[in-house]
Amino acid sequence: MQDIYTNDKSFERKDFTYASLNKGEYENCIFNSCNFAESTLSGIRFIDCTFENCNLSLVTLEATSFQHTKFVGCKMLGLKFGTCNHFGLSFSFDNCLLDHSSFFKTKIRKIVFRNSQLRETDFAECDLTDSVFDNCDLANTSFDRTVLEKADFRTAYNYSIDPEANRIKKAKFSLGGLSGLLSKYNIIIER
Repeated sequence: MQDIYTNDKSFERKDFTYASLNKGEYENCIFNSCNFAESTLSGIRFIDCTFENCNLSLVTLEATSFQHTKFVGCKMLGLKFGTCNHFGLSFSFDNCLLDHSSFFKTKIRKIVFRNSQLRETDFAECDLTDSVFDNCDLANTSFDRTVLEKADFRTAYNYSIDPEANRIKKAKFSLGGLSGLLSKYNIIIER
């Protein structure tokens, strides 16, 4: 079957769990209230696309390409972004649920996470230079050998980041979030 090219199309309330999205390239497309749960998006290329209020939980992303893709209000549990095509990988997340997802070894500089929940998410060995975690819950999220230079954590919460195991030069933190940088020392901080 030949790959398709789809441009400027809106997909509303489609259920792709029964009939998969056709393999190909999607540019400037909007996916609104679609269900992709446990399906595959492997080998599909998304350029300047927006996913709004979609369920993408446990979707397979083997060699999937996301370039300038926005996710708004999406449920995205257990995704493995590290298996995506890394060429031009860029996306943003607003009001998304990303628990148990993995960005292992991805280079996603200047990524923006806004009003999102990223509990038990894996950012090990990522390059998150200049990234923003605006009002995000990072409980039990893993940062290990992660580049966090110039990253903004000022409004993030529940994070635990080991400054000795990560590169945090010029990263921004709020005074209230300093306990997340000292948690490995098991000290008591009072206000």
